[in-house]
Amino acid sequence: MQTTLRRRFKSEPFVFHSFNYLFMLFVAVVTLYPFLNTLAVSFNAGLDTTRGGIYVWPREWTFKNYDAVFQDGRVFHAFWVSVARTVVGTVFGVFLTAMLAYTISRREFMYRKFVTVIFVLTMYFSAGLIPSYFLIKDLHLLNTFLVYILFPGAGAGLISAFNMLVVRTYIHTLPESLVESAKIDGGSDFRVFVSVILPLCAPVLATIALFTAVGQWNTWFDTFIFASSRENLSTLQYELIRLLSSTVNSNANPNISSTAAKDTATMITPLSIRAAITMVASVPILLVYPFLQRHFVAGLQLGSVKE
Repeated sequence: MQTTLRRRFKSEPFVFHSFNYLFMLFVAVVTLYPFLNTLAVSFNAGLDTTRGGIYVWPREWTFKNYDAVFQDGRVFHAFWVSVARTVVGTVFGVFLTAMLAYTISRREFMYRKFVTVIFVLTMYFSAGLIPSYFLIKDLHLLNTFLVYILFPGAGAGLISAFNMLVVRTYIHTLPESLVESAKIDGGSDFRVFVSVILPLCAPVLATIALFTAVGQWNTWFDTFIFASSRENLSTLQYELIRLLSSTVNSNANPNISSTAAKDTATMITPLSIRAAITMVASVPILLVYPFLQRHFVAGLQLGSVKE
């Protein structure tokens, strides 16, 4: 009897680990398959893609889809505009969000609850697109680069209320004695914020920086609404949307022909060009994420451990 129980206890970890490995392998496959499928479609001939049956490996290799994306020189200029707005917008957005969160977290700020409620209300109610447009117009920010920084997206604002609450929650977990010691040593509020709070908030700042950067990089609607008349302010996402729209229209209208569509063996299609556009738009974020992964995971765990 004891021998049977001993064998049973020895086999249970093996069964558990085997099931765990199989389950995690299934999750990995389900997670990676859409990306690999999109990558395969982007390198597959457009007409052949319409037949279906493309999984994780192209059936007819071609670079025509990427040639169609990069054949217009505006894409390269739009890429650098997107990089500039992402870097500048993320730096200013994260810094000002952290500054506001630190201010609201201070007990001596008597209006902190009222200000917090005002910001929380902006998460549920907004003025709408038309008032935002007239506000930006009255500020003379239409067709300027500043509109990408001060009003990213569709006039959402430089500071995110959700990100502010996340940073404020993280600051509450820091020992209050650190701030008191810095002030005893003669540090001003701004000096305490820059020298003490910001270094300690690196994990949560990396988290909201990733959220902000992805939002800045992926948005195109603000270019369409606020800066569409200035080609030198066109962003990568907006140019890719225009390219996809023109591809759909050229395939729907046989009288409209493009350079890439003349070779019928490798003609681009909306499905193939959409896959190439997805890869072009996602690769920069995929290159940046590994450098923030460690801080990003730590930031997501904020507040999980209390002393």
